[in-house]
Amino acid sequence: MTNPLNESTIEHHAIALFRELGYTYAFGPDIGQGGDHQERADYTETLLLERLRTAIHKLNPAAPKDIRDEALRMVRDAAHGGLVTQNNLIQRMLVEGVRVAHQVDGEERGNIVRLLDYDHPVKNDFLVVNQYTVIHDRINRRADLVVFINGMPLSLFELKNMADANATTRRAWNQLQTYQADIPNLMAYNAVLVISDGLKAAMGCLGAPYERFLPWKTIDGQELMQKGDDPLRFLIHGVFEPSRFLDLLRYFVAFEDDGRKLSKKIAAYHQFHAAQKALLTTLAAAGIGGDRRGGVVWHTQGSGKSLTMLFFAGMLIQHPALENPTILMLTDRTNLDTQLFDTFAAGSQLLRQDPQQADSVTDLRELLQRASGGVLFSTIQKFQKDRNEPQGKHPVLSDRKNVIVMVDEAQRSQYEILDGYAANLRAALPNATFVAFTGTPLELDDRDTRVVFGDYIDIYDIQRAVEDGATVPIYYESRLVRLNLPEDQRPLIDSTFEEITEDDEQENKERLKTRWAQLEALVGAPKRVEQIAADMLDHWEKRKSILSGKAMIVAMSRRIAVELYDAIIRIHPDWHSDDDTQGRIKVVMTGSASDPIEWKPHIRSKAGNEAIADRLKDPDDALEMVIVRDMWLTGFDAPALNTLYVDKPMRGHTLMQAIARVNRVFTNKSGGLVVDYIGIAQDLKNAIATYTRSGGKGNPAETVQAAIKVLLEKLDICRSLFHGFDYQDYLNGDGSEQGATLRGALEFILAQELTEEGIKRRFRNATSGLRKAATLAAGDDVVERCRTEIVFFLSVRAMLDKAREAETVIEEQEYAIRQLIDQSIAPEGVVDLYAVAGIPKSEISLLSDEFIHQIEAMPEKNLALEMLRRLLQDKVRKEGKGNLIQSKAFSEKLEEALRKYHNRSVDTVEVMQELIALAKALQALDQRHAALGLSKDEAAFYDALATNDSAVQAMGDEALKMIAKEVADTVRQNTRIDWSIREQARAHLRRMVKRVLRKHGYPPDMQEGAVNLVIEQAEGLVG
Repeated sequence: MTNPLNESTIEHHAIALFRELGYTYAFGPDIGQGGDHQERADYTETLLLERLRTAIHKLNPAAPKDIRDEALRMVRDAAHGGLVTQNNLIQRMLVEGVRVAHQVDGEERGNIVRLLDYDHPVKNDFLVVNQYTVIHDRINRRADLVVFINGMPLSLFELKNMADANATTRRAWNQLQTYQADIPNLMAYNAVLVISDGLKAAMGCLGAPYERFLPWKTIDGQELMQKGDDPLRFLIHGVFEPSRFLDLLRYFVAFEDDGRKLSKKIAAYHQFHAAQKALLTTLAAAGIGGDRRGGVVWHTQGSGKSLTMLFFAGMLIQHPALENPTILMLTDRTNLDTQLFDTFAAGSQLLRQDPQQADSVTDLRELLQRASGGVLFSTIQKFQKDRNEPQGKHPVLSDRKNVIVMVDEAQRSQYEILDGYAANLRAALPNATFVAFTGTPLELDDRDTRVVFGDYIDIYDIQRAVEDGATVPIYYESRLVRLNLPEDQRPLIDSTFEEITEDDEQENKERLKTRWAQLEALVGAPKRVEQIAADMLDHWEKRKSILSGKAMIVAMSRRIAVELYDAIIRIHPDWHSDDDTQGRIKVVMTGSASDPIEWKPHIRSKAGNEAIADRLKDPDDALEMVIVRDMWLTGFDAPALNTLYVDKPMRGHTLMQAIARVNRVFTNKSGGLVVDYIGIAQDLKNAIATYTRSGGKGNPAETVQAAIKVLLEKLDICRSLFHGFDYQDYLNGDGSEQGATLRGALEFILAQELTEEGIKRRFRNATSGLRKAATLAAGDDVVERCRTEIVFFLSVRAMLDKAREAETVIEEQEYAIRQLIDQSIAPEGVVDLYAVAGIPKSEISLLSDEFIHQIEAMPEKNLALEMLRRLLQDKVRKEGKGNLIQSKAFSEKLEEALRKYHNRSVDTVEVMQELIALAKALQALDQRHAALGLSKDEAAFYDALATNDSAVQAMGDEALKMIAKEVADTVRQNTRIDWSIREQARAHLRRMVKRVLRKHGYPPDMQEGAVNLVIEQAEGLVG
């Protein structure tokens, strides 16, 4: 029987969605050469010329015919040349109109011919066409779906069959790359590219990598797409509703020219709707009766906040109600000011003017004293009072109401409303409207962002960013290196760690100078620096063997940064080069005339640092590691950066911004890793707590153990799928034996598929998870111990893909054939948290008596508590699959103990005793089923059935045990249910469980709750 689902099904579904929006529809061959409703003379013509000619006439009735004809000719000719360059030219024509020069009485004058009516969407001609054939240089291609406005092909859809496992969105993206190469005469007009297989739908633009094709998860900016919703409906109705599509074209397409390359960017849904909402709140705040507080846009770091600000600024500039506003972009750090300015300068086409950066206090005052217009950049520190009147007020620089101040990550400096720079700013611009953009919300007593700027306009948190693919998750690994100091000094140093951060060093230099110096001396002790250098290199070499990328080291001081560099190049002399265009490691830091002579090679001009930044951002450049103190920890965007080594105390928004350096999306990058050498765990927890209190969802930093857990689970699945096949010759043999084993393994998995359908799919799913987890945990000893086995399974996966007629998944092949380097021993002094417990990592979930005794005996009680907490949470999570009811009970007890500790109701020793008691109870739980006379699975169902005391009283303990045994047997007999089709599976099992309960006389009024618990427990056991 043939599958009724195919590419055409998805195509016609998409057409129906467009028709719901009021688009007209045409079949490509019908309007092609020789068609029943011909609109094209031949297939090399990609415009629908009569539609375009009609639109130009209707939208420009006052323009002479020769001007209109010339505009049409210019639009046709614009498709010839470099693809991105011509696409940029056409984008300008769409937004600004076609500039046609002509002679009047011997003088050259210009006419603007409009191609689109943005203010009246209904005056435009919206058309969707399927099976649209295009020929270029004798190459013939047929696009699935093309969207036209006024006869111009502004969007293209590539669709794949959802029922074909080989027809993926990745293949759809590959097809778009082919179109860009083969039919540039069509693609030059394109604004929006869409790929979909029916299950997924994503949009992007010319030149965007696959990772930057993102879903559109809302239609109106309020309701978000939920599981089970149609992603293609959300994308088409969310993007292509006529007024939204015109807004997207007008305000949300940017071309960035950095002097070397022209690249195109288009807004994601969170950027589009945040800017739209910000425009409305800003207009209200700046209008009559407005409070001048435009609000706060909170978009997590790495999700394109700077680009959102650029889109928003473009909308402000073009809005007639603001009458050519002046926009002031404000930061509190020079490097942030420069980075944001560079983003706006590269995308100045949207602003219709070049931005200007204030170089000094005087320059800022001159720039602000203007009648209208301007996009200005400054740090808040330039709002200084006159030196000869320090007690006076800051002079008014502009009292206009159409001044909009956009503040980026400068919350710390904005709270001094009564005094300081912020007060000066408000005195200088008394009628300005303020809008804040932040990736790290603060709610610390009197420093609440919303009090100063107004309510949140839009929130795009970590959970949504990771789910959408706008950022990658961040993982945390602790590799603490002890500070060598006498016991009596530890309390002093502990308090110093809590107080001192980089901001304290800068802002309270005199007060903390002594303690900072003491701590810096300990952190930068020569022996410790040597240990860290060796361990970092060992860890980094292991990570590099699995995934390519770059690393950043954050040092506590410039002195330590230089000495750490020296220690690293003593181990790897070949990494050093005096030439900034060469070498694999560099230090990036500020400098002054009084610095020691040995620091001079690391101190560069602005241009020199930018050259190093370009090398780090280039994935193909040999530079793979940089050492910084504070430069590049905010606003720096290097997608290939995947590892951040931290040896500097940080907290709050500074810490959150720093770790976000590794959350950028990059090819084959499953996540970023933060490796902690100094003990930022508690500060990270505090920062996460602030983030959560502010309404953010998602964990800013998972522990690397979460990735290891997934890796071991996926490895176990792969092993079980190869049960009965001996692959020891691959693990221990030579090249020829490994090749023979791989061939045998492929034959085995293909034979298994013949007897049990779905084996290949399960194996592909498991190896995809295995690859991702291995890249996330790269550098960990667990990965090293399993490396050959991991490579074996991924090699089989690569061969399985090759065995298909479909195109091979290249990135997984490349990963599978990489050699992982041999395990090396970490230098003495590095604290492996699990080694402290005295047991291998592979056994940490056992919670043995020996382990508990070792935990109790550890002198580092806080470290011991953290260890025990992690292990208990891991054990409780695992218990949840085996016994849902008991897991919930233990989880509540664990949360209660930790809650009392966090509320300081108990101290570290007391909470340790509670957790140890809990650990012992968990141990005892492993044997509880035997006391009940049940298997573990049967005990789990017994607990589910016995949660209702009335049922226990009505039926008795023995009857419930009998039911539990029969339910467990029923579930065991149905473990072949495809649990990915969850609704059918639930319904099937629900019927069987109800039958068992009725058979044994389980109280009818209690059956529904019992059935729900049994189903949930069954999913945990078999899913």
